[in-house]
Amino acid sequence: MTEQPDRSEADDFDGIVEAETDRDPDLAVIEAGSRTLRTHGGVPQGEAVPGRPADPEVDAALRAVETELAGRWGETKLEPSVRRIAALMDVLGEPQRAYPTIHITGTNGKTSTARMIEALLGAFELRTGRYTSPHVQSITERISLDGLPIPAERFVETYEDIKPYVEMVDAKEEFRLSFFEVLTGMAYAAFADAPVDVAVVEVGMGGTWDATNVIDAGVAVVTPIDLDHTDRLGNTPAEIAVEKSGIIKQGATVILAQQPVDAAQVMLKKAVETDATVAREGMEFGIVGREVAVGGQLLTLRGLGGEYEEVFLPLYGAHQAHNAAVALAAVEAFFGVGSQQAGPLDIDTVRKAFASVVSPGRLEVVRRSPTVVLDAAHNPAGARATADGLTEAFGFSRLIGVVAASADKDVKGLLEAFEPVFAEIVVTANASGRSMDVDELAALAVEVFGDERVVVEPRLDDAIEAAITLAEEEDEYAGAGVLVTGSVFTVGDARLLLKRG
Repeated sequence: MTEQPDRSEADDFDGIVEAETDRDPDLAVIEAGSRTLRTHGGVPQGEAVPGRPADPEVDAALRAVETELAGRWGETKLEPSVRRIAALMDVLGEPQRAYPTIHITGTNGKTSTARMIEALLGAFELRTGRYTSPHVQSITERISLDGLPIPAERFVETYEDIKPYVEMVDAKEEFRLSFFEVLTGMAYAAFADAPVDVAVVEVGMGGTWDATNVIDAGVAVVTPIDLDHTDRLGNTPAEIAVEKSGIIKQGATVILAQQPVDAAQVMLKKAVETDATVAREGMEFGIVGREVAVGGQLLTLRGLGGEYEEVFLPLYGAHQAHNAAVALAAVEAFFGVGSQQAGPLDIDTVRKAFASVVSPGRLEVVRRSPTVVLDAAHNPAGARATADGLTEAFGFSRLIGVVAASADKDVKGLLEAFEPVFAEIVVTANASGRSMDVDELAALAVEVFGDERVVVEPRLDDAIEAAITLAEEEDEYAGAGVLVTGSVFTVGDARLLLKRG
């Protein structure tokens, strides 16, 4: 049965339609046909990026597992099917059905949102499992229990436990299980073995055919959709949204971040088809107020159950505030706020959770004098959000960029997003086999920045040193900064070089 919006909501919607003249008129019809969710009436984390195991035997065992996994299809090689992962789940006894799940898709912000959801659930004394990708520095980061990556010993044990079943599926299928499929199986098995009270699962790519999509999540979260992986997912936000909408299951609750109109249209159609309940950022929940604060920002959030004032988030950028609003709504939906119970969650617990959030490699300060910031932006939309966050939070008088990007990305678009904020750019490479050739990257950078603003350093360590030297020039030491960006791989390598790991 369709729940009709009340008059105040309809007025709000009419105002949005009038304000957005390019909004598809069919969207209003879809909105009316979908049920909307509105209210009726962390645990502190440790080091989120572990280094190599100190025990030589454990380190050797982990390297052996990494080598075996690396021999499988990489994360960028996909076959549009969940056949193999479903077969693995079957022989493992369906571990992914042993706990409720919150499933997250979108283009940008998935991992940060997952970490916030995890912190909130943990603060409410639930045991959590979190599965995210890619990792910044250690493969063990991908599978977390209670807010921390599983120990290397447990990672190895989990792999050895499921390895016979992986080989069983490999023998029966045309193609072996991929790197990501095996890791997904490991995560679901580890969560069942823990056991966890709830799992927070980030898709690897897309949604419908993603290996994670053998769960029936009661809460589906869609972070902002933009252009990325266009060769696999589509060339428009709408086309990409079709694939990502596959995580929306029958009767689920959908937490929808602000989206391009065509992507929102696709998501809302899917919600109608699945009789899902929708909560939309800017309508049922959102940001009421936001102030830059020392070490982060101070937020007032409107959730599904009411307002949450004076919430400190130790992350920079408006995009992280939007991620926080989405995460809060997702946890409220998980607890039944807005459908089964009225009123907000306990404000002190919410504040405690958000204050504990860490998101490595997302506008992360790793050095002072001059300030060196790491950010994993790897597409134009992410780069624009990073540039805005840097400008707002730091106000550098001179900012030098260090960029190493993956060759399969929209690298020119990424560079164009950073051009207004970089005084100069040092182009380089990371240790990944996907890293763009330095000369090719330099040629693109010259197109965007001009020859005089581009420095080429093939090695990342030399590039960082060169950027620091440039930042210190002209007596601008106190107001200068360096941003290392372009890829998660770049951030991971830089973190090791700067001894954060």
